[in-house]
Amino acid sequence: MNANTDFTGAPLPPEDANTANIIGTTTQKPTTALFPNGSRRERPGALALTVGFGLVAVCLIGLFTSPSAAIGGAWCIGMMLVLLFLSVPVAIALSVPSIIGVYAVSGIPATMNILSTAPFSAVSDWSMSVLPMFIFMGMLLTQSGLSGKVYRVADHWFSWLPGGIGIGTTFAGAGLSAVTGSTIGMTYALGRAGIPEMLKAGYDRRMAVGTIMVSGMTGNLIPPSILMVVYAGIASVPVGPALMAGAVPGILLAVCFGAFIFAIGVASPKLVGRGQNAQNTTDTADTPSSTRPTTTWRDRLTSLTGVWGFAIILVVLFGGMFSGIFTPTEAGAAAALCSLLLCVWEKRGEQPWRKVADSAMDTVAATSAIFFIMIGATMLTSLLAITGLAPILTSFITDLGLSRIGFLLVLIVLYIVMGMFFDTLSMMLLTIPILLPTLETMGVSSLWFGVFVVLLGEFAMVTPPVGIIPYIVHSIAKNPEVNLGVTVTLRDIFTSLLWFLPVVVIFLILMVTVPGMTEWLPDLISRTSGGMSG
Repeated sequence: MNANTDFTGAPLPPEDANTANIIGTTTQKPTTALFPNGSRRERPGALALTVGFGLVAVCLIGLFTSPSAAIGGAWCIGMMLVLLFLSVPVAIALSVPSIIGVYAVSGIPATMNILSTAPFSAVSDWSMSVLPMFIFMGMLLTQSGLSGKVYRVADHWFSWLPGGIGIGTTFAGAGLSAVTGSTIGMTYALGRAGIPEMLKAGYDRRMAVGTIMVSGMTGNLIPPSILMVVYAGIASVPVGPALMAGAVPGILLAVCFGAFIFAIGVASPKLVGRGQNAQNTTDTADTPSSTRPTTTWRDRLTSLTGVWGFAIILVVLFGGMFSGIFTPTEAGAAAALCSLLLCVWEKRGEQPWRKVADSAMDTVAATSAIFFIMIGATMLTSLLAITGLAPILTSFITDLGLSRIGFLLVLIVLYIVMGMFFDTLSMMLLTIPILLPTLETMGVSSLWFGVFVVLLGEFAMVTPPVGIIPYIVHSIAKNPEVNLGVTVTLRDIFTSLLWFLPVVVIFLILMVTVPGMTEWLPDLISRTSGGMSG
């Protein structure tokens, strides 16, 4: 992956033309790099490469000299970790050690069998066809200018509350990252729009950047979620229930963030631009205070006309699945068709078919990257089965005597630590094949675990010191047109996370103690529509 790609390895969605002028102002496209120096996307240096490939050589020697298949499998897992640390593409980091490990343990026939069957079996399931549909829908909605309109609606409807701009930003971020499938792309677009608006309203700079960083955290839980579709493919669970399982936790977490910002606005009004001690947009005396116009009910109702197409897409997507008219796969195709028509309509006179073609090419690139990664995960699963490492790990965890809650609390710590070095998809594909046999033994629902691991992955993306989201927001906040003269340091970024991240930790504990929140909606839809599998 490079500086212009998202977790899939495909190009990031193009910047929304309306993002720069969401509230009506015109700005020039920033020259600040999306991934600043020091982020974990930076390629390793010569020393790191030398040490890394030295460790790979050690793993290979250990593999071919190991006394048992299980120990050989452990050497392969170590090789995968080293390759991931070296920023080797995830698909290669998973598949190459798996192929070498199978060859070392079982010889050429087993290796040829995996090479001939894994690529087809990993991606040939009909339910996986929903993946390119969701990606295509997100690309088209980005091209159609959705970002600016959704933010404008959220701003108009929530700005009257204490912390209202932050609350609106949170809900806008949840919606945008859900439909576009890109937390990073949403953070970039919403950061350029939301940070200056909050600073202009007198928000404390730490409150402004913290709100942006957590606003997209729920997006990959709320359907349509690309990561939940990928999880369904890896864990062999139905796509429909997997998608719906994340809806309630995702919405509840967004509400928790909104309630937290509201509480801050009530307890300490100056942090959200209210009260006599509210902070001006800069630290200088000659800077004017908030110049935001008062929002009327007419403004609120008028703003809704800009998102009529988005409302139709939601009705088609969720109404079709709830009513049983569409399977999730068919609903994804219908929503993609509606998004195509919306993009053509919204961009009429601006070469709309060129935008559709660009979206299609980006969709092909993103889908291919994800499918290659899923092939690598399938090969990893085969390696674990052949070497017998999976049952050994299951027995080891069971022998520890941990309760279900204790096991999950250990996983929370494990994923947070891993999230300092890996992105969400890498963590999922590396750990899910290993943990799935253990889940059944510990009485953990595979649907619940999918939501749990995706949320942990999103949580890890904002975890210091190497989570990618803080560095993206810091890079955006360096732009004078975004910070309005306010200096935003990395210390401010990390301080803001200390305010917001405890909300996520409490919510994770709530998920562990009340697991029914994830399966309530899939069960309801199954009862009302007669089932939804693919």
